Amino acid sequence: MLKLLGARQLGSKDVSDVLRVLDADPVAACMVAARVEDSGLDPRMLHGELWSRGGPLESLVFSGANLVPLRGTVDDLRAFADRACRGPRMCSSLVGRAELTLPLWEMLSLDWGPAREVRSEQPLLALTGSPRCRPDRSVRKVRMSELEAYFPAAVSMFLEEVGVDPRMHDGGRAYRRRVAGLISAGRAWARFEDGEVVFKAEVGSMSSKVGQIQGVWVDPAYRGHGYGAAGTATVAEAVTAAGRTASLYVNDYNQAARGAYARVGFEQVATFATILLD
Repeated sequence: MLKLLGARQLGSKDVSDVLRVLDADPVAACMVAARVEDSGLDPRMLHGELWSRGGPLESLVFSGANLVPLRGTVDDLRAFADRACRGPRMCSSLVGRAELTLPLWEMLSLDWGPAREVRSEQPLLALTGSPRCRPDRSVRKVRMSELEAYFPAAVSMFLEEVGVDPRMHDGGRAYRRRVAGLISAGRAWARFEDGEVVFKAEVGSMSSKVGQIQGVWVDPAYRGHGYGAAGTATVAEAVTAAGRTASLYVNDYNQAARGAYARVGFEQVATFATILLD
């Protein structure tokens, strides 16, 4: 791969410029903004690094469990790809605006080999006002005492969405901690019927301006009856009531989900792409 100079790790003196970049694109940058607002640019607290070539106002990428390009030209992306390939691969996926993520992956694939799956068109949706459909008042925040009932639904969602079992490497301990953390933070929502989860969703990332909804799932036995739209409306209503924009992204081929989100009132603001790696 062509070696380009200039991709450097950012530090504390760059925080204000980084926040300016993230604030300029709050919906697409929510995942990274939530981390930076909480932790600054300390890699240990951030669980990753922010890189730039020429300064954050010109180019920016987050490198952690996900590789998230946020701003840059083709030359900037080449520099990011070069830096990412210098050592062992740290990320399990690339995700972000399609116009940045797909070219970056094309450069990285020369070294990293084929992806497990390329999702090249994922509408990024946002809702700023009240939901258009009636929220499901049976959907509520999950209690810590309900972790054992909630966890199987979270696993089923992950298997269906990502295509791998989150319990595969460690029996599910890391994923259970992640789910428990969301419950503890009041960001996991569900509808229970006879002690079983029939709808679930989480606010996976929450910046000062945006709450990104993830993990929306309906028990297959309950699908086709409006649980997805009404449940998502409940979660979105909670996000917007707190003064934030509710957001999520969806696979373009998932027509059922896209229809449900349209009924809630979500509108497309950009297109994401996700590259899943083995």
